[in-house]
Amino acid sequence: MYLNDSNLTSYQLWKETGISEASIGKYRNGTSNPNFANSKVLLDYFESQNGKTGKGDMLKTDAAESPTAEGLPLIPFECIAGFGDDNAGIILNECEIYNIPEFRNIGAEFLVRVGGSSMYPKYSSGDILACRKIHDILFFQWGKVYVIDSSQGQLIKRICEHENPEMIMLVSDNREKYPPFAMPKSDIRCLSIVLGAVRME
Repeated sequence: MYLNDSNLTSYQLWKETGISEASIGKYRNGTSNPNFANSKVLLDYFESQNGKTGKGDMLKTDAAESPTAEGLPLIPFECIAGFGDDNAGIILNECEIYNIPEFRNIGAEFLVRVGGSSMYPKYSSGDILACRKIHDILFFQWGKVYVIDSSQGQLIKRICEHENPEMIMLVSDNREKYPPFAMPKSDIRCLSIVLGAVRME
């Protein structure tokens, strides 16, 4: 987090966010990273302040200005398949970068925003998912949520076992509106597993 770019003292940040002065001091001097809850509080606070003042981004940087930023790129949903390939540099130039250490610590490589209600109530439209690209599909973790690029487009679904070993079942959490359907494994062009999420209210 770019807490050192803030003009607020640790005391002022404590008053604004409720995160203790000691914790903020540790985040600033690099002896500790904020947990998921504190990352969300700080992200929400600085984003709200940036919207009010129009000054700087405390957690977000422009990839074009900072191509080696330590954060995670928020990839446009339609560009997921290309991320990590030869054209990744082009994609990154169009992305915002978010610094959420907990996601980096668990191996996330990029973020993607949820659209639609097929995975509700697990994920709502607007939520941000942290993902890791699967480069060699050796096996699936049945029941886990993946981002899939296929001939049907980009999908966020649970992958479940199919009776035919050449097929998988794609399952939505919102099953009343989105029934499960089968897909040939050979139709998967790109696969990423979802590792975590930031929920938007």
